Amino acid sequence: MDAQWIHRLALLFIPGVGVQSAKILLAYAGGEDAIFHISKKELLKMPGLSTAAARSVWQHKDEALDRAAREWKFIRTKEIRPVFFTDADFPSRLRHTPDGPILLFVEGNAELNPSKALAVVGSRKANAYGLSLCEQIITDLAAHDVCIVSGLAYGMDIMAHRTALATGLPTLGVLGHGLDRMYPGQHAQIAEKMKTNGALITEFASGTQPDRENFPRRNRIVAGMVDALLVVQTATSGGSLITASLAMDYNRDVFAVPGHVHDPYSAGCHALIKSNKAALVESAEDIIHAMNWQPKKPASIQTECFPVCTDDEQALLDILRSHGELPIDELGAGLKWTPARTSSVLLQLEFRGLVKALPGKRYRPG
Repeated sequence: MDAQWIHRLALLFIPGVGVQSAKILLAYAGGEDAIFHISKKELLKMPGLSTAAARSVWQHKDEALDRAAREWKFIRTKEIRPVFFTDADFPSRLRHTPDGPILLFVEGNAELNPSKALAVVGSRKANAYGLSLCEQIITDLAAHDVCIVSGLAYGMDIMAHRTALATGLPTLGVLGHGLDRMYPGQHAQIAEKMKTNGALITEFASGTQPDRENFPRRNRIVAGMVDALLVVQTATSGGSLITASLAMDYNRDVFAVPGHVHDPYSAGCHALIKSNKAALVESAEDIIHAMNWQPKKPASIQTECFPVCTDDEQALLDILRSHGELPIDELGAGLKWTPARTSSVLLQLEFRGLVKALPGKRYRPG
């Protein structure tokens, strides 16, 4: 298995060999290891493979294998899950895109083939209106068990991930760099939480910086992994519109939220709606209806959670069950806890589906 993965990884480190060339090589050779034993003459005659790519394979194969061995060591040390495009657990939606990656690095426990998946994108400079709508829409999707996919950037992306975590929805963060770093650094704490009810995903090996040219590649994965894409707030240029365009190319449903007619950060959404490239969305119900998503079957109510609950967790569950629904400040006051202690216990219970967050910082039993 180690040797197979080293050969797979080596395809990433041959200069000039992109996704399409790698797929041509695999189809011709019949296996990852066989690629590195093909003669130079065979490579140059390979149908569909450019002369430059053929020469690069021949010239750089040993160097690529050495780099792949180091990457494999990093993967094993950090407990990263690599997924090849021929593997059963590779995202099936992404596999069928024409320019999808051949390999993903995954850190976290999320299912990569959820029954429902929605990308949420928008401006890094999103205002209170856009952020509030994003939070409300995702919160209202909680009953439908939708996986929320975004790019962990400032603004709308991080709001989407944060709200998904708060409501118990799985969330996938697609990165434009390797898993040995986090950009932006301010999102490291949220990223860490995502590993327990979601995942961090990238096609970039360790050592890859968050360079500008990586983000359009990141965006195609965001668009390719989902059933539909929601643009909450964007100007008339930028990454959100690129992602929306990719989603349309992949035959995904695209939705957009309207805003004030004079708001430059709603102008991109208006353009999508006016050109019939996106359906107008005012609430989660619009998305649910368009996608014909059915709510998940209600789980049986768990009245006790021993032996896995701590005393704090059981105490909080008891008070919630007796009231049905409470705001966070009343919960803390009733238990005589500090806000930090209350928030910490709630977060752990949310991750396990034992409580649900509601709008207005209110909570109910899960």
